[in-house]
Amino acid sequence: MAHRYAPSERRLANGGSVTVNVIATYEIATALPLEQAAAVIAGEQSSGTFVAVARETSELKARHAATVLSVEELPLSGRPPLPGAVGDWSAARRARIAVEFPVVNFGPSLPNLLAAVAGNLFELRELGELRLVDLDVPDVFGTVYAGPAFGVGGTRRLVGKDGATGPLIGTIVKPSIGLGPDELAGLVEELALAGIDFIKDDELQGNPPGFPLAERVSVVMDVLKRTADRTGVMPMYAFNITDDISNLARNHDVVRAAGGTCVMIVVNSVGFAGVQYLRERAELPIHGHRAMFGAFARSPQLGIAFRVFQKLARLVGVDHLHTNGIANKFYETDAEVVASITDVRTPLLGGYHVVPVLSSGQTPAIADITYAQVGDPGDLLVLAGGGIHAHPGGSGAGVTAMRDAWDAAVTGEALATRAERSLALAASLEQFGARP
Repeated sequence: MAHRYAPSERRLANGGSVTVNVIATYEIATALPLEQAAAVIAGEQSSGTFVAVARETSELKARHAATVLSVEELPLSGRPPLPGAVGDWSAARRARIAVEFPVVNFGPSLPNLLAAVAGNLFELRELGELRLVDLDVPDVFGTVYAGPAFGVGGTRRLVGKDGATGPLIGTIVKPSIGLGPDELAGLVEELALAGIDFIKDDELQGNPPGFPLAERVSVVMDVLKRTADRTGVMPMYAFNITDDISNLARNHDVVRAAGGTCVMIVVNSVGFAGVQYLRERAELPIHGHRAMFGAFARSPQLGIAFRVFQKLARLVGVDHLHTNGIANKFYETDAEVVASITDVRTPLLGGYHVVPVLSSGQTPAIADITYAQVGDPGDLLVLAGGGIHAHPGGSGAGVTAMRDAWDAAVTGEALATRAERSLALAASLEQFGARP
């Protein structure tokens, strides 16, 4: 069963059209008739409430009521309903529904948009499952949200890899917390001399009293400048400046003043409005970390899908965004990760191109299977923490192994064959196994 209705559109001179309102797509399960449940969602999140009220006139509804565009029935999942769901669950049905929300209700404002498309919905008793799986925003949002300032091209230029083939190779400082200034300086020097493209703070490393951000920036940038004098290339280092929103601009300025070329923000910690606040003031690329994303997305019957999250993160201006990686250590399947990478690569509002960041359990041993699944890696940043630092020859050898593995994968050479002339890769394959 599928019911479809035409969304509000603006006709263009060339005969095409553009959607002028927001369209949110949900997957739901309910014991109510599907059309009734869809109407509850549309009413609750726009002009209506749980009962008709005197001033909800037909004229007001015409201007402000959300409209159900489609109801497409899906197979039942077999999952029990969410706590508090009402009705006879033995008669439950699932559907994918699309709802159009008038932009006039909230304007081009992501915080207010989210209140509409995801506000009270997750608490409705009529729904035993609810997941926001897609969100289409009209061009008017592009007049407020500028998107990434650097993106793929700007990032590759800053690391000296503009026009080069293959992914950017990066790592995360490990141990994530606890290294002192001398230890961190030694690690960064080893990585830089080994030819790493990118280094980032762990998301757990913020502005601790024992090793404050300003001191960390000073230590790291001193090392990077000295090694750049020797090598001619300075890796990009993403300093984690996540903090209270009132501190974000100041933290960014500390990095910029020291000659840094990137800042990192934990998107879910500061919220989309916090990232937008930083974007309006930033002069450096913004590395977007998705920590805490699983709290919103891991349950298949509740939450907000990555497809929605990445669109919002791109709108507010991240230049890089974590997508998880193939054969990762977390819950997502390879198919889900590939879908996330595809989503990030999909044009948004005519541009807003960001760097997909592969992380979580990445090692040289999976370079070939990753390449086979994600295709052209020219826009990728591949981050390996333990996959580099656990190398028996040290972190520098780990960088070499990662680089050799990806070069072999891109050129079609078997990793085992490349390992015959790369001692670093041979040791890594022995360390991590030829396959995950």
